[in-house]
Amino acid sequence: MRYLGWVLKFFLFILLLGFAVKNSEVVTLAYYLGYEWQAPLVLIILMFFVGGAVVGVAACMGYLLRQRRELMHLRKLVATTQITLPDEMQENQVDAK
Repeated sequence: MRYLGWVLKFFLFILLLGFAVKNSEVVTLAYYLGYEWQAPLVLIILMFFVGGAVVGVAACMGYLLRQRRELMHLRKLVATTQITLPDEMQENQVDAK
């Protein structure tokens, strides 16, 4: 299975390398107020892909941080709450020790 992963990674690398070689011509990216930037097409595509990934991760961070806060709150609640187990569960815990 490990070799299959390496073969797929190698194939993806060759595919992306071919894409980069075929799209190496310089393009002009025009901004507002007459500002222009010239760079290879593959570099511009890569930059916008990375920028989109960063925006996507940043959009998920609020949700992940909210879940982490709720999990910490629930762990504190469990640690401070005294829970009594039913008799049959207490017997099973004594037998396990």
